[in-house]
Amino acid sequence: MSELSLAAQTVLDAYYCEKPLVGSKRVAAALRAAADQVVPNEPAPTGMRPAGDVYSSREIRRGQRQETRSQLLAIAAELENQ
Repeated sequence: MSELSLAAQTVLDAYYCEKPLVGSKRVAAALRAAADQVVPNEPAPTGMRPAGDVYSSREIRRGQRQETRSQLLAIAAELENQ
């Protein structure tokens, strides 16, 4: 069997964490770990934008990544509240 990547191993470790989690909480922990590996939290840009200024493609992609992360974490939160 081949070695897992660091990202895959982190998700697997979260699933089999030391604390005795059950069912949906275990899946939520793995989902949070996956979100951290795939779409890490990025700090929001600082400073104000002038009125009418357009966002760069880099800023748009950052926003899309953070939206994906938010959606994954929302699913994890829902599972944790089961």
